[in-house]
Amino acid sequence: MGERRKIEVPGGAVEVDVTPGDTELAPLVFLHEGLGSIDLWRDFPDAVRTALGGRAMVVYSRHGHGRSAPATMPRPATYMHHEADVVLPALRSALDIESPVLVGHSDGASIALLHAGAGHPVDAIIALAAHVFVEPESIEGISAVRATFESSDMGQRMGRYHDDVVATFRGWNDVWLSDDFRNWNIEGRLSGISAPVLAVQGTADEYGTVAQVDAIERGTGGRVERLVLDGVGHSPHREAHARVISAIVDLLRPVRS
Repeated sequence: MGERRKIEVPGGAVEVDVTPGDTELAPLVFLHEGLGSIDLWRDFPDAVRTALGGRAMVVYSRHGHGRSAPATMPRPATYMHHEADVVLPALRSALDIESPVLVGHSDGASIALLHAGAGHPVDAIIALAAHVFVEPESIEGISAVRATFESSDMGQRMGRYHDDVVATFRGWNDVWLSDDFRNWNIEGRLSGISAPVLAVQGTADEYGTVAQVDAIERGTGGRVERLVLDGVGHSPHREAHARVISAIVDLLRPVRS
């Protein structure tokens, strides 16, 4: 990756990794999962950037993640809307990003869809294991992770990547398991998306099903490419690395800023 720095946005400073690149191509902005951070993307951003010929790239940790400022707790059920409507626009403005390709995983993919659906200009969206509504599988999977966190060394392992492990975990887990979140649904935002979308879903995802891809395809106003991966879980970019990167390249080859 590139240069690390902190950027002030509403809610406090976020840690950002910025890599310069070809100014004629739309830059890549990576949005991590519910327990993610810059470093937890591992080598995926660099691999995507290389495959696409050296675009500029921004990877950041949201509030309460990595080395960014703490999140306001408890998080409301609208926390992803806030990220899409308030924080991400401010970050884009600070970095002078006009029309990026948003690459999101899980919560990050939902944030990308919300952001584009609100009318913010984007060139394309890569939605890896996105959620657009809550499924029983989501609740079951997230409940299981809570049990693992409370009974294993998961917190210790997370400590390598987050300043406040308990706050990071509870900031995600508590809101997803709250009563207020059971009816969370962003399908109404999808009609505002006109940019091309690559929707990637594994059939063995412990947090969701192919119904999420169906809803994205049904609801968006532009081109949607589906990549459904048999036997792949919630991290398709790790479990099916080459296939995901190939699909991204196929989608973005003609897309220029």
